[in-house]
Amino acid sequence: MEFDYVIAGGGSAGSVLAARLSEDPSVSVCLIEAGGDGRGLLVRAPALAAAMISGRPRLNNWAFRTVPQPGLNGRRGYQPRGKALGGSSAINAMLYVRGQPADYDGWADLGAEGWDWGACLPYFLKAEDNARGASGLHSTGGPLRVADQRQPRPIGRAFIEACAEGQLPENPDFNGHEQQGAGFYQVTQFHSGPRKGERCSAAAGYLHPVMERPNLTVMTRRLAERVEVVDGRATGLTIRHGGRRQRITARREVILSAGAFGSPQILMMSGIGPADELRAQGIRVVQELPGVGQNLQDHLDYILSYRSRRPDVVGLNPGGLGRLVKAGLEWRRSGEGLFATPFAEAGAFLKSDPGLERPDLQLHFVVAIVDDHLRKIHMANGFSCHVCVLRPFSRGSVGLNSAHPAQPPRIDPGFLSDPRDLPLLMTGARLTEAIMEAPPLAPWRGARLYPHDGSDAALEADIRARADTIYHPVGTCRMGQDALAVVDPRLRVRGIAGLRVVDASVMPTLVSGNTNAPTIMVAERAADLIKADLGAGG
Repeated sequence: MEFDYVIAGGGSAGSVLAARLSEDPSVSVCLIEAGGDGRGLLVRAPALAAAMISGRPRLNNWAFRTVPQPGLNGRRGYQPRGKALGGSSAINAMLYVRGQPADYDGWADLGAEGWDWGACLPYFLKAEDNARGASGLHSTGGPLRVADQRQPRPIGRAFIEACAEGQLPENPDFNGHEQQGAGFYQVTQFHSGPRKGERCSAAAGYLHPVMERPNLTVMTRRLAERVEVVDGRATGLTIRHGGRRQRITARREVILSAGAFGSPQILMMSGIGPADELRAQGIRVVQELPGVGQNLQDHLDYILSYRSRRPDVVGLNPGGLGRLVKAGLEWRRSGEGLFATPFAEAGAFLKSDPGLERPDLQLHFVVAIVDDHLRKIHMANGFSCHVCVLRPFSRGSVGLNSAHPAQPPRIDPGFLSDPRDLPLLMTGARLTEAIMEAPPLAPWRGARLYPHDGSDAALEADIRARADTIYHPVGTCRMGQDALAVVDPRLRVRGIAGLRVVDASVMPTLVSGNTNAPTIMVAERAADLIKADLGAGG
């Protein structure tokens, strides 16, 4: 089978690319996805993300594990990643956060020319259909529905008031002119029409509506194994389905959109990457690129959880389960109610030091008890607050466990490997604790899970015992212009013609917030770069 463009990975970036590139009827596009179609009720009903995130069982989820982390008492971390059309946007909390303009200006300063805030903002706007309407920083008419939560729990308002008592003002728009403050998150959710209240994954917004285009072929439940390279040019993909291999030929380009773990793995399986890593697995070196799999960055997350005195939160006790069933029926009728919740309904961006120019900590306030990615279940009503350091100094890597493409990659986030991160996270934990213990939350606040004596030693021990990812891995195919850059600013793999990487792996550094909206932005801009190169004959 032969196409102009062959895309490996139907997640957030791949869904955008397939939809945008196939807008041109003169080109043919093939999208390869290892998971399913991303249309089921588990994906469409926001509250049912809780059934997927734990990976027990593995529902639309790769459910990766890390290597033991020395900074976390040798524990192996957990890394859920979406496995369906829409990728992680099919299983995440739907939070629409762009980060800070300085993040993107920082990319440009690091050699990602053309990726400064002024260049990126138009692509955020191009993607967005915001229920608030159009303004200088928001737009309507894009494929990605962005909504205000219609019925957040009253405890979220109490959280915002608790933040205000600590001199953190309310912020109605984390994507506005100022990120600092506390408020309710906007979410990627249908806000009108027959799908009102459903999750708007990247597939639901971009891909599903155009699946019948004659020039677009979408193959699900196919594993992209390696890029075929002939005389220094990518000529196609080898994929596997049902134990059989198949070669898909690309006349123009192969594009990897398999994410911060999948894209470097496919490159290395193809002989593109650090020579020592490839030789250790018996893989022939096609193009030595030492930066492949390096520069992994992720947000390490620490959680404070409490039992609730009031039932108007989410609980897995008999009363809570009964309320969930009732809420599911309400959601089917109106698209509203508890089943439409992102769980992380409210949040905040704050500074670890008042003298900083911009926030370096993020809070996610969750209307349920969250313990070990919902893999430890507590039969009680409760609430939680996550805190993470937005711009960590620690760096990790992605490598190979095996030369077999079906084996998971070796993931080493390197959490707390840089000594500057722990004091910042401890400061964030102290600030979060003050908010959680403030009077506005008193009507809900019951016993705290994992209490300790409050000393620095006890807090550090609790962080090392329980902290883990909040699901924002980036950077493993970094764009730039130096020797360790994997792709150039047009996202072309260095040294291999006809091959690009388009997903969160190309980000030089983490953005100051959740990574789904920025990943969609990257793909929107990449689609225009690819179209421009086609027009120029490049």
